[in-house]
Amino acid sequence: MAHIKPLPKTATPELTPTFEHYERTRGFVPNSILTMQRRPAISKAFMALNQAVLYEGTVSEELKMLVSLIASQASGCQYCQAHMANLSQIYSASAEKIAAVWEWETSPLFSDAERAALTLAFKGAVLPNEADAASFAEARKYFDEAEIVEIVASVALFGYLNRWNDTMATDLEDHAIKVAEETIASKGWTPGKHAGDAT
Repeated sequence: MAHIKPLPKTATPELTPTFEHYERTRGFVPNSILTMQRRPAISKAFMALNQAVLYEGTVSEELKMLVSLIASQASGCQYCQAHMANLSQIYSASAEKIAAVWEWETSPLFSDAERAALTLAFKGAVLPNEADAASFAEARKYFDEAEIVEIVASVALFGYLNRWNDTMATDLEDHAIKVAEETIASKGWTPGKHAGDAT
């Protein structure tokens, strides 16, 4: 159960347009952001960074969602794993590919470029950090430096979100739980402490 409950969607009127966008694209407004809105400047800054990192640039949104999923799996954040399974599905990853993300190095569902990005993401998300020159050399075969910045930015963005949601024990939303149960539960995912009051 969450240590601090999310505020209602209507609590900060200036955030309404972005919340409506989340409702349209994801099917719900994340409880993480509804909690952050106690300090609207933090919510606004986070949502702007989220937009720039995940939805702008030339790396496909599907790959950035999978990068964020593997980073969240490496850190152990079950809340973010559920959200990124949902967003990976929204941005065209199949349920089979989402379920196989832990086997990115060997699964035929992933291209060599995806393997390079996911390897860099995993190594960048574990503690202590394992990203090394070889990881970057492999990524450079498929991505230019600006695209590598996008990939690492996705990992770093989820460094923030993983810490936020694990520390807050943010309650998972019903839709996120449903998608995670359909895609990654067979690989050991459970809602854990995020099962609180799903909304």
